[in-house]
Amino acid sequence: MTVYSLLSKEWAKSLNSAVTEYKIYAPLVKSSSADYELITAETIAEVAYDCLLPVTPLKAFFFPIRENVVKKQGEEKRVIIGARNCDLVALSLLDAVFLDEDFVDPYYKNRRDNTIIIGSDCYAIKETCHCTTYGVEPYSEINFDLSLSFADEKMYIRVGTDRGRNFLDSLNISGRQEIDKLPEDILGKRENTRQLLAEQNKELPDREETKAIIAKTDDAFWQEYAKTCVSCGACSVICPTCHCFLLIDREKFEKIKQWDACQYPAFERVAAGEDPLKKLSKRLKNRYECKYIHKPGMFNVIACTGCGRCIEACIGKISKNEVIIAARNKD
Repeated sequence: MTVYSLLSKEWAKSLNSAVTEYKIYAPLVKSSSADYELITAETIAEVAYDCLLPVTPLKAFFFPIRENVVKKQGEEKRVIIGARNCDLVALSLLDAVFLDEDFVDPYYKNRRDNTIIIGSDCYAIKETCHCTTYGVEPYSEINFDLSLSFADEKMYIRVGTDRGRNFLDSLNISGRQEIDKLPEDILGKRENTRQLLAEQNKELPDREETKAIIAKTDDAFWQEYAKTCVSCGACSVICPTCHCFLLIDREKFEKIKQWDACQYPAFERVAAGEDPLKKLSKRLKNRYECKYIHKPGMFNVIACTGCGRCIEACIGKISKNEVIIAARNKD
């Protein structure tokens, strides 16, 4: 994989020209949290490359909360900077669903085809981060066009695709140099992040053990943990892999595709009012089974990448990790 080194200030300067051709989204920090915002020439200097995980999952750029799917879509050229690996790995599941060769979603495909994804290393972690427990590294591995690593005033860029290389070449960055591999200080920073994650999550079982744990839980266990759940669906909508949606017909030839969530009441209600997930505890259990059993079995990809957003978003203060550990220790 090709690697380039350059001064960080040269990268920022090059983005000034790119904002006239692309819509560029990157994390900005406001009120102690970071989230993606549309970048202008005036805000390029405010991009937070070393921030913690952005609030919004990457999926929202390709699978929006709500859209009219009978309206012709333009081919908007976009660049997303700062995607973390937990979000990049999650794209594999979304691609498997929306780019299935027999049922391609043209809206999703159009966005994927016209978006350059630039990943970024994680050098700090939140209390809820647990990616490495599930085999996801804290740096870009897949589904990126370019990936950024930082040390002092220098930036290192890995090229993941021809699309990424073409974009990088178009920037005409002054002082860019091709190098053999990432320097030791970058590798050291990555290893430090791994160690922080390993120590923080040392009691959390891996993917396969979690699958076995969830499979043997009984109804009483989920009834206990469902007591504080309010069916708000925050855990699902904030998840980078959740992709359930409704199709709603409206006037004036509108057909709206809108996010749905398995925690909502009546999520599985069918004709005559039958609802296999009518009980809140069954909906809660279904979410865990979907993440660790059903989706991996159907698509051969992981459905929880350890981003921890669901833990932060839960109004009922239900920690997925605490639930899994409690289920393991139950016997």
